Amino acid sequence: MATITLNVNDEINKEFRNIVKLKFGEGKGILGKAIEQAIKEWIFEQKQKEITERQIKTMKQGVWSLKNYKFNRGEIYEKRGNISC
Repeated sequence: MATITLNVNDEINKEFRNIVKLKFGEGKGILGKAIEQAIKEWIFEQKQKEITERQIKTMKQGVWSLKNYKFNRGEIYEKRGNISC
């Protein structure tokens, strides 16, 4: 387990602690659990943004990105089930 020391604005600190108290109550380790949950949600959000950006880039390239690719109908049907991003 890692230890992180951080500095935040007093207003953000006060508001965050109030919300944590309302949602989780008071007790040892509650603030750390809330911060861990917030970090996990932020990481998930960043990963989703990355996936979205990659998909948009792929969509913008479109079928023209296959311009110099030679394939036959059999290959298309064979690979259709194995498409991954």
